[in-house]
Amino acid sequence: MALNFNFTEEHDELRATIRAFLTEKSDETAVREQMASDRGYDPEVWTQLAEQLGLAGLIIPEEHGGAGFGYVELLIAMEEMGRTLFCAPFLGTAVFSANALLHCAEASAQKALLPEIAAGRKIVSVAHAEPGGRWDLASLSLAARAKGDGFELDGAKEWVLDGHTADTLLVVAKTEDGLGLFEVAGDAEGVSRTLVPTLDTTRKLARVEFAATPAKAISSGDQTKNLAHVLDLVLAALAAEQVGGAQCCLDQATDYAKTRLQFGRPIGSYQAIKHKCADMLVSVEFAKSAAYAACFAAADGDDDLAERAALAKAYCSEAYFDAAAENIQIHGGMGFTWEASPHLYFKRAKASDLYLGDAAHHRERLADIVGI
Repeated sequence: MALNFNFTEEHDELRATIRAFLTEKSDETAVREQMASDRGYDPEVWTQLAEQLGLAGLIIPEEHGGAGFGYVELLIAMEEMGRTLFCAPFLGTAVFSANALLHCAEASAQKALLPEIAAGRKIVSVAHAEPGGRWDLASLSLAARAKGDGFELDGAKEWVLDGHTADTLLVVAKTEDGLGLFEVAGDAEGVSRTLVPTLDTTRKLARVEFAATPAKAISSGDQTKNLAHVLDLVLAALAAEQVGGAQCCLDQATDYAKTRLQFGRPIGSYQAIKHKCADMLVSVEFAKSAAYAACFAAADGDDDLAERAALAKAYCSEAYFDAAAENIQIHGGMGFTWEASPHLYFKRAKASDLYLGDAAHHRERLADIVGI
């Protein structure tokens, strides 16, 4: 199916508004401050993002207090956030958790939690991956054990976005019917949360352990298919963020090549640097096409979302990493220093590649989807 990637005037205005907000609130100084903090984001900025821009509830329907927009608008927001390395629980709460609730949870849970997310009052995290290094749903083993009128959880979840500070955890666990979604308070009995040391400190990940932890079932029946769809939606959004970061790396590299003088002339006038910048441009533009295809497919409800999301994650992961690496190379020796910003994008690029499965994982998945 052919997709039209044209943006409307309203989309351009949305992009301009988000860019202006992030330019002020997510400059390099702010990013470095949040990197060094345990929380990982500024609660005041998060509140402003929710109340003034309505971004926390961007894809949440108006009936639940959200803005009622779709994936084209989310694409714009994620691309701009990736461009500035915005430190906030947006991917985990406004994208992953919101989609999990919208596609897997019962109406009562949606009514209780979605307005809290949209208003910026609650940080909600999905806990699905488990120790072992695999991201696929088939590998999950943590089981929900019935007890009284509710359930108990025993086990651990890894790589939970903002899991160390989340007010509510949405835990994916096995039941007699298949995979289900369970609500657990962040401070519930038996919950132990540990911030995990990571290469990319602009995005916080946590290990969450459960020991006879009370949990509330908020879904019914086997949610495996719905959860797989949610993961594809998250992949599409993450690919858009990767594109924003890759574009910033390209911009930084070309700007530096124009101003850095060597032997009395800009280094960008040398053929080797021209070739690097040209290759980066081609790679970034292809990545945009892949990410846009996935997000527009999500917006239109296309049946080929899984194929497009896998392709986008694979290509955008490599394009972002390559752009970040070339940006460092073009900056030369200073590109490796802590004081310069290229290394921040390099670390985010590598961490984003690994999150929810690296490029190789999704190429293999894509091959399975298309029957190769």
